Amino acid sequence: MKTDKKVFMLDDDELILSMLSRVLKKAGFEVLSESRTEGVVNKIKAWSPDVILLDIRLPDRSGIDILKEIKEREIDAEVIMLTADDTAETAVKAMKLGAADYLTKPFNKEEVIIVIGKVMEKGSLSQEVTYLRKAYSDIIERDFIGESDVIKDIMAKIDKMAEAQVSTILITGESGTGKEILSRMIHHLMNESDTASCSPFISINCAAMPENLLESELFGYEKGAFTDARAGHKGLFESARGGTILLDEVGDMKPALQSKLLRVLEERTVRRVGGKEDIHIDVTVIATTNRNLSKAVSNDEFRQDLFFRLSTFYLYIPPLRERSKDIPALIRYFLSNFAIQYNKKETTFSPEAEKLMTSYDWPGNVRELKNLIERFVVLENADSIVPEHLPKWLLDKTAAPMSREKPSEGKFIIPDAGLSLEELEKNLIMQALEKTGQNKTKAAILLDMTYDAFRSHLKKYGIK
Repeated sequence: MKTDKKVFMLDDDELILSMLSRVLKKAGFEVLSESRTEGVVNKIKAWSPDVILLDIRLPDRSGIDILKEIKEREIDAEVIMLTADDTAETAVKAMKLGAADYLTKPFNKEEVIIVIGKVMEKGSLSQEVTYLRKAYSDIIERDFIGESDVIKDIMAKIDKMAEAQVSTILITGESGTGKEILSRMIHHLMNESDTASCSPFISINCAAMPENLLESELFGYEKGAFTDARAGHKGLFESARGGTILLDEVGDMKPALQSKLLRVLEERTVRRVGGKEDIHIDVTVIATTNRNLSKAVSNDEFRQDLFFRLSTFYLYIPPLRERSKDIPALIRYFLSNFAIQYNKKETTFSPEAEKLMTSYDWPGNVRELKNLIERFVVLENADSIVPEHLPKWLLDKTAAPMSREKPSEGKFIIPDAGLSLEELEKNLIMQALEKTGQNKTKAAILLDMTYDAFRSHLKKYGIK
């Protein structure tokens, strides 16, 4: 379903236009973008958009002047200004001239949807806003897929956490297991009401920035705090007020910054760099990491008190190789989604191909599986994916565990003293683990057991 609403974008930054175009098209808008100002108002009038995203600072003409012309020519569209000036003085001036709202660069896709939603509500498009919110929420809600017991347990826990509105959550797991997707789902569950559906979700990668830059981004800074601080800057904790901030790869945060984060979590206030006042924040903090934080604490690489504070509410997403029961459901989900995205006929996996996919280790986890399914949908035209369609590297790595060689005659000899079936079963499990290098998934396949049943037997016999 489409919103049937049109958004025109004018910005000289091609990267921003590309990002916004993808976001808005996914949300159901028809989009037209332009990077040049020559004749742009005529183009706007001819195309008749519902919303205009207009950059204030353009190379050859002021966005304010273009806004004035739009209003003078009585073009019936809501205008949202794009500005890199955090003081927003120019944007406020633009709003006095008739702009509906403004976005401060850099912004994320959630902000764009939120601001457009608010602008639509001010106009006569509330029905489409309701659809947008519901569609966006449904996407988030469906994106975490799993049928295994461990995933069901995770889902039950986040329901309780969301109901209790807990303020801090730690999510751990290998790269590609879905930590950010789960974080977004938690955010959605905590903000289900109509009034809260526009609550911001802001994510920052703690491993991708130098320490001083990360501090400025998280906490903000006052004018004159350092050489290039020509204006005050609101930090992400402030920007996420009323919503969620995701601290991705928090395990890579430097010790000095860890102590400041601990203070924020304990006191629920932030102080800007160079500032003297504490600013109250009302925000859910979700921290994610692929590191073993307990080990990092033991190695004096992570503060113990911060670890204890973060891990009060803790979720661990196991790697895909330890929850192979989820793979068929994920395959079906990605096949359906990519078929819609690329306008392709929906295909299926043959039982043999699906079994091979299930037996593979997936070192890249769900992300690796998703990428491979996307490749199948785009490049293969078959009604069903069979083993011959699978890449050679996957077949090579699944050949050993998929083999079903029968044990040679006389391999299992019952001793004169007798042998219980339980002893035999335990012996087989130990052999399977040894043969597969202690890989539980492959061992389960070797014994023709489900992973959950195999784990149950490990527990039964006390095998670690």
